[in-house]
Amino acid sequence: MTDTEFMDRAESVLRAIETSCDRINEESDVDIDNQRVGGMVTLVFRNRSQIVVNLQKPLHEIWLAARSGGYHYKFDGSQWLDTKGQGEFFASLSRYASEQAATALEFSA
Repeated sequence: MTDTEFMDRAESVLRAIETSCDRINEESDVDIDNQRVGGMVTLVFRNRSQIVVNLQKPLHEIWLAARSGGYHYKFDGSQWLDTKGQGEFFASLSRYASEQAATALEFSA
C-alpha cells in the first residue's frame, strides 16, 4: 500500500468515527465529546475517560489507546485488523467505548 492509499483509507476511518459519535449523541444520552486534531481523534466520555485513535503513517497503521490498553491495526485488503489477532478495528472500538461509557455503543465504517 502506498502512503497515499494509506492516508485515503485511514482518513475514512477517522471520518467514520466522527460520524458514529454524531449518530450516538443524536440517538442517545451518551455524551461523547470527539475532538480531531490532524490524524488523531480523541473521544472523551462523561466519566472523563478517553479513547485516542491516531494514524501512524510510517507504519501504515492505526493505533487505538483505550483504558484496556493500546492496539495497532493494519489494513489487510478489506478491513483493519489488530496486529496481535484481537479483531477488527470497529468491533474493537465499539467494545472499548461500550466499556468506558458503561452502555452498549456501536461504531461502524
